[in-house]
Amino acid sequence: MDYDVSINRRTIVASLPMASLTTLSPADLTRAVTTYAGLLRAQRDVINRLNVYPVPDGDTGTNMTLTLESVVADVNALGSEVTMSELCRAIAQGSLMGARGNSGVILSQMLRGLIQGFSDEPIDATHLAAGLVTADVLARQAVARPVEGTILSVARAAAEGAARAQDSSSLESVVHGARDAARVALAKTPDQLAVLKRAGVVDSGGTGLVLWFDALCHVVAGDPLPATPTMEGPALVDLLDDEGDPHGLKYEVMFLLDAEDDKIRALRSAWESLGDSIVIIGGEGLYNCHIHSNDVGGSIEASLDAGRPRQIRVTDLSEQVIEDRWVREARALPDAAASSAPRTAVVAVVVGEGVGRIFQTLGVRGLVTGGQSMNPSTAELVAAVRATRSPQVVILPNNRNIHAVAQQVDSLVDVDVRVVATDSIVEGFAALLNYDPDASLDENYQTMSASAQHVVAGEVTRAVRDTQTDAGPVREGDWIGLGAAGVLAIGDNLDEVNAGLLTSLVRDDHELLTIIEGDGSSSQSTAALSAFATRHFPQLGVEVHHGGQPLYPYLLGVE
Repeated sequence: MDYDVSINRRTIVASLPMASLTTLSPADLTRAVTTYAGLLRAQRDVINRLNVYPVPDGDTGTNMTLTLESVVADVNALGSEVTMSELCRAIAQGSLMGARGNSGVILSQMLRGLIQGFSDEPIDATHLAAGLVTADVLARQAVARPVEGTILSVARAAAEGAARAQDSSSLESVVHGARDAARVALAKTPDQLAVLKRAGVVDSGGTGLVLWFDALCHVVAGDPLPATPTMEGPALVDLLDDEGDPHGLKYEVMFLLDAEDDKIRALRSAWESLGDSIVIIGGEGLYNCHIHSNDVGGSIEASLDAGRPRQIRVTDLSEQVIEDRWVREARALPDAAASSAPRTAVVAVVVGEGVGRIFQTLGVRGLVTGGQSMNPSTAELVAAVRATRSPQVVILPNNRNIHAVAQQVDSLVDVDVRVVATDSIVEGFAALLNYDPDASLDENYQTMSASAQHVVAGEVTRAVRDTQTDAGPVREGDWIGLGAAGVLAIGDNLDEVNAGLLTSLVRDDHELLTIIEGDGSSSQSTAALSAFATRHFPQLGVEVHHGGQPLYPYLLGVE
């Protein structure tokens, strides 16, 4: 039974038949995981467009894809000769560390449950069916308030289908039983969630999970892989305007937590009074935590009683920019270089691996390394512009010292180039939120420039020499907060300088704070800054990104 709802599917016919497997070896499981990652990558746009509930964070496909990319990276690092135990540890670690978003965290828990009972013995039908049952149980345990009509319903049906089929002792029967039951359950999701029925679509996370069973059936039984569907996506904002998030929760908070296992129950209990979509997975001292809440500071502070949060990410779920973001993220995933060049491309100067990743997820096609202490050459910018293969290119210098060099590029290349005069990473970040690869160069220049000008930027670093400033005397080694007007905050305590700088930057009409962590930042300081912002400036939404930039532990953007 197909699970087609507003989707036209095709089937790729396998060129050669293959004998069905009776057991899964490490190589077979590796092929299943990598095949699944490829299917998610190919269909992420469709899955993203299906996501209409419970909040308009239309990036389910991207989150599931990036979670599997992390798994594949850890698996590939093992080499060719690997035991099942080693492979399972890599899958568990990669999925835990790479899980993104509610859907990615649940998928991670399912994978960890699946392999929990696997050993170095070949995996037969009984082992696989039992693993799928455990995956279903652990996924539901990780979610504070399970909702039917979601990925959890599809996982439950797959586990039940596999359990019914294991009596045949055939691995092929188990994977077919799981896949067929998952498809039936997916087709029923609109009857379980009214918002899906109104949109005429099936659940997005469940759609992504069915691809896992497609991958297993391909590896075990030689079944053909599904082709990428085509569909017209629903208007997410229109669908939600009359119902919205049923719990009115605005922010998604995610982080890794180093904590003793016996303290997690208390964290979960504390979170239940703060929000919803609570998923906490992991064990043995490391957990991946996810919540939707209106209290960002409280959500982070609650974790401090349990342990040490790190890699904190805060996303505003209510802004329509979230829907735009998944489009740009999709372009930045593997194989993007092979795609056709956009009408207008962006080249950006960045410093820090994390900053580069952020800019790529927002659609940047060419990255040039450079910054305050290492300005790139004209030749580097020219090469990056040519490499985009686009007829029109926007350059984001992201530093005042790079403007003049960037302005020279237009006369040295055979494409049209405009420079959006960004002075900082956060201005570049804001400009990219209004980037449209299908718009003209002039349109992008106007909208991106306007967006960048609305940002008030701040930077925190250490003084390298004694000096006198309008804010007072500075000694070598002091923490200093910098803005357009110069030094705005001075002190020997990073948290106090962060708070002082933010206080100097924020105005009553500001609505969003972007925090970019660099070298010298810490989860405690990030949590303290987020909590300070939420407490003193409740009108601000807070987004946290790991940039990895040197010298500047925190870059702030207020708009």
